[in-house]
Amino acid sequence: MALKATIYKAKLQIADMDRGLYVDHAVTLARHPSETDERMMVRLVALALWRPADDHQGMLEMAGSVSDTDEPDLWQKDLTGRILHWIDVGQPDDKRILKACGRAERVTVVAYAAGAGIWWQGVAGKLVRARSLAVWRWPAAACAELATLAQRTMQLQVTVQDGTVWVGDGERSVELQPQALLGGADGALR
Repeated sequence: MALKATIYKAKLQIADMDRGLYVDHAVTLARHPSETDERMMVRLVALALWRPADDHQGMLEMAGSVSDTDEPDLWQKDLTGRILHWIDVGQPDDKRILKACGRAERVTVVAYAAGAGIWWQGVAGKLVRARSLAVWRWPAAACAELATLAQRTMQLQVTVQDGTVWVGDGERSVELQPQALLGGADGALR
């Protein structure tokens, strides 16, 4: 018998001063049995950081990457089904990233585990010419702290200023300083 996904609900208060975006966003997450709290929270924060200012070209949504290898963790599709933004969390192989670059107008990878530096050394040379690709490294210790904020029902504040991200639940706060490995040279999380 297959294990079922666990449902989490989050209300995000997003204050992205770098983009002038101030919005509340309700999200329902399905956490696959093989997914950790840390990975789920990285997906959730990525959703907040790359949420479009409006939905004229579709909203950024959770996809089924854990259960469907042909899908990213998050994606934004327009009304015709064209993939505008593909976001993968973790350390995908270079073939997957290059395939995504061929399918989507824009691809973002969020590498967050302790081995992200080693992973990047192995794939960097194969990805430097990929079109519309941004690769970000999030500090492993901060991402581990994000996992402590995971609750079945969450109310989180996500604040972005000068490229620094704070995520809090009213009692605790985690500071993230994403590092651009490829793309995002100006430090902006776009």
